[in-house]
Amino acid sequence: MTDDAYRPADPSQVRSGMSLDATGEHVRENPAPTAVEAAHAVARPALDREMRDVKDAIIRLGSSVQDALLRAMDALVRHDAEAATAVILDDARMNAMRTEVEDLVILAIATQSPVARDLRFLLMLDNVAGELERIGDYAANVAKQARKLAPEPPLKEYVHLPELGQLAADGVGRITRALIDLDPDEARAVAAADDEIDRLYHAIIEETKALMAADGANVERGLRIVFAAHYLERAGDRMTNIAEDVVFLATGHVEDLNQ
Repeated sequence: MTDDAYRPADPSQVRSGMSLDATGEHVRENPAPTAVEAAHAVARPALDREMRDVKDAIIRLGSSVQDALLRAMDALVRHDAEAATAVILDDARMNAMRTEVEDLVILAIATQSPVARDLRFLLMLDNVAGELERIGDYAANVAKQARKLAPEPPLKEYVHLPELGQLAADGVGRITRALIDLDPDEARAVAAADDEIDRLYHAIIEETKALMAADGANVERGLRIVFAAHYLERAGDRMTNIAEDVVFLATGHVEDLNQ
């Protein structure tokens, strides 16, 4: 072969958007985005905006649920039937907030067609909204017991029930923040704190049973304390479910935190 076989092509013949390598072959310098890539670049800000809307709605729901738990316990210790009734009536608002999250998730999926991690995150937020709404139901149920107990003298200062309610309310605030921040360590810590909720729940059951056995006049109040404690214990279980969702989305691993 002659040296001409290795001669680079005339630079004037190089096509737009291309360069030449050492052998004279055309090489694309800055590949133009594909149609799919271009569409994604345009759609991404809209998807981010709609995902922020969903997260903001979750934050509002979590804050309302936490507040409902605190107000239910405050109504209990103050013997305030009217305040307890307000918590019960407010449950409808939390149900509507849960529906708002569901609607926002459906809208984001229908209009933005998210895939992979974004889709999983939206579906998880929808599931978490359901869990928070159920905790809101538990707060209303605790308030119903508080309303029944309001005219009665407290049974042994409600046998750790205010402490249990505070733990549950704190847990809702913590797990909501862990969800928004996608913080698996905090999620695991919230799930671990459920052990203390379970311990207090069982202590309430045992002490209340003893009080009811000692005096039949304690039975009705004791049963209402047990019912309220059960709802708070279930709230802890729901928070653990949320924690597992957070860990999975953050790490990609399924962890059983109900241990």
